[in-house]
Amino acid sequence: MSTQYDFSVPTLGPAKVNSPIDYSNTTGDQVANFVDDNQRIIYDVSSSPEAGERSFTENELLEKAGPRQKIYFAPGHVHAGIVTCGGLCPGLNDVIRAITRCLWYRYGVHRISGIQFGYRGLLPEHGVPTLPLNPDVVDDIHRIGGTILGSSRGGGHRTEELVDTIERMNLNILFAIGGDGTQKGALAIAEEIERRWLKIAVIGIPKTIDNDLSFTEKSFGFETAVAQATHVVFGAHAEAHSAVNGIGLVKVMGRDAGFIASHTALASHEVNFVLIPEVPFELHGDNGFLTHLERRLARRNHAVIVVAEGAGQHLLDSPEASDASGNRQYADIGLFLKNRISEHFSEKDIEINLKYIDPSYIIRSAPAAPTDSVYCSRLGHNAVHAAMAGKTKILMGLVNNTFVHVPIQMAVASRSRVDPDSSLWRDVIESTHQPVRM
Repeated sequence: MSTQYDFSVPTLGPAKVNSPIDYSNTTGDQVANFVDDNQRIIYDVSSSPEAGERSFTENELLEKAGPRQKIYFAPGHVHAGIVTCGGLCPGLNDVIRAITRCLWYRYGVHRISGIQFGYRGLLPEHGVPTLPLNPDVVDDIHRIGGTILGSSRGGGHRTEELVDTIERMNLNILFAIGGDGTQKGALAIAEEIERRWLKIAVIGIPKTIDNDLSFTEKSFGFETAVAQATHVVFGAHAEAHSAVNGIGLVKVMGRDAGFIASHTALASHEVNFVLIPEVPFELHGDNGFLTHLERRLARRNHAVIVVAEGAGQHLLDSPEASDASGNRQYADIGLFLKNRISEHFSEKDIEINLKYIDPSYIIRSAPAAPTDSVYCSRLGHNAVHAAMAGKTKILMGLVNNTFVHVPIQMAVASRSRVDPDSSLWRDVIESTHQPVRM
């Protein structure tokens, strides 16, 4: 394994408190087991017959998540905080529910504060009150979309002020639910906590509907997003198929990664062109997108296009501005394609019937699908077990179908992208029959 991977898990100190959970250390006794810190998995499982034997140092292996027999915090002393940051995503309420109920019922932690409206809820000038959480508050929230705590972008860079508030609140644990920017903010908070010699655990739960965080096989909400987008594509296909030279154009989320667009195409079986940020395309010329679209209409009388929001930015005059999270604001590729397609066929005097659909806010505010709800529950439970054991500066990951502890520093070092050389993109090409290059 490459030495660039360092999966060392920071801790607040030795775990000396007996867990209140009545699990077992014996395999085969039909009692759920504790997890030991020495239980590890390999990250990179790819190999070849010529590779020979491999050996691993401890920091090159990922630590398995789960309940520990010895924990760091005495449960009766714990005050935990939960914050949700960034854009909405299916499953946020499911994670809040899972964390709250696991703290309450499994560990007997009854001081749980919901920090409202993201990191700004920790900044005094906003005057945002906390929301006390207990099972009665969270029992039914998984049935609704959004987050009962509210969310916002930005504020994570004001680290010293955030930690001042965390100190005043006497928090012992902070659960930060959010994407790349949120986790970078959580890491900065944890580092400031270390500088002040405080014993406060910071645990991240990765939330990015684009599925682009590293060291986790999928982020929660992604499967719901694909399911919702697939239904939209069915509608776009019905519209296109029922009209003369009908075109259904659907824009989905994916600023820098085309996972939703790719999976939606594979799930729907109705998409003819998938445009994603990782694979550049040109509009004009004999091998350009518009020419291939024209040929498709001549052959089949209809076409369905799925475009990720970050695709084709080289074709547009993108603004230089950034949002509150520091993300560059992209120009609207959906409206751009709608106008260029209309202009192209108008110039050629070819009748088309174009329907443009942007379901982004409907998708991200939807309640979690059952598969995502299960995943959110397991992420939340494992996050609580990690925090109570004194782990810090980590986020929960799913690697090789195993829940693991991933150092936040590793997770935010790079973003996951659709690899144009991968089997996923090859399957998209084979499903859509679109050209390999345009």
